[in-house]
Amino acid sequence: MTENIFNKVCIYGAGAIGGWLGVRLAGAGCRVSVVARGATLDALQRHGLRSRHGHVEVTASVQASADPAQLGPQDLVVIAVKTPSLLEVARHMAPLIGPNTLVLSAMNGVPWWFFQGFGRDFEGTHLQSVDATGEIGAAIPAARVIGCVVHASCSLILPGYVQHHFGNKLIIGEPSGAKTERVTQLAALLGRAGFDASVSEQIQADVWYKLWGNMTMNPISAITGATTDLILGDELVRGFVSSVMLEAKEIGTRLGIPIAQQPEDRHAVTMKLGAFKTSMLQDVEMGKALELDALVTVVKELGALTGVPTPFTDALLGLSRLYGRVRGLY
Repeated sequence: MTENIFNKVCIYGAGAIGGWLGVRLAGAGCRVSVVARGATLDALQRHGLRSRHGHVEVTASVQASADPAQLGPQDLVVIAVKTPSLLEVARHMAPLIGPNTLVLSAMNGVPWWFFQGFGRDFEGTHLQSVDATGEIGAAIPAARVIGCVVHASCSLILPGYVQHHFGNKLIIGEPSGAKTERVTQLAALLGRAGFDASVSEQIQADVWYKLWGNMTMNPISAITGATTDLILGDELVRGFVSSVMLEAKEIGTRLGIPIAQQPEDRHAVTMKLGAFKTSMLQDVEMGKALELDALVTVVKELGALTGVPTPFTDALLGLSRLYGRVRGLY
């Protein structure tokens, strides 16, 4: 049996995905702690971290605190917050970082480390839309990071109590694409925790492919209140979605991460999910900040960087950020 070098694991962001990951990692024998505040902190201290799939409920005993200094250095820190919260996380996570701590970035959208060890002529480029001040990259250097693309649907029943709907796939990888011992060991741990975990040779390609679908579904659902079946069921909206996706497809090609599919191929996959409510629509309903910059603003920035015109992406960004601003969500 592979030795577990990740004994102490901290979840920073015990929302739906973070909570699901935390429960599973605790079940694999890790000593799991959680940085949380408010109702989530209270729930974790009272009931532990809970997860339900179907009729099966699992509870994990975790150490929870609002102060990372109370938790101390970790072997692994899992960041599972929405991107509007990431700068605040970066400013407070130093007490969790020891000499060999790894950071698993389990977030949607294009991350701050995207061009570290990747990008052809663009390698090392700093993305303003996801790390405007450079503080995130300074606090969480790419050398610490393992990227993670999550293919699963979870929601919160109550604070600290996760409903896992479907999907169990985690794709992880070094920003450089190297197959290191540490990424192999982390994949083994995730496998023991019950995830369908694999190591990518180019995690940026997996990030981009996931973004290719949710950069449209998320903001359109937020603006309209529609589930994905209704969005793709309207031929005019579906055509607009395809136009945005074709812009992103060309950007990916110029970055060296081409997508072999056409938009209609991805629509067919999305339609199989049925009346699916996106995470951004759930955020609107709960009055939470919209995760636009890492999903849409960054695509506009990358279009300018690679010389790809993005009129459809610009329209989507303009409408969705105006919607968010009027409601105090952006």
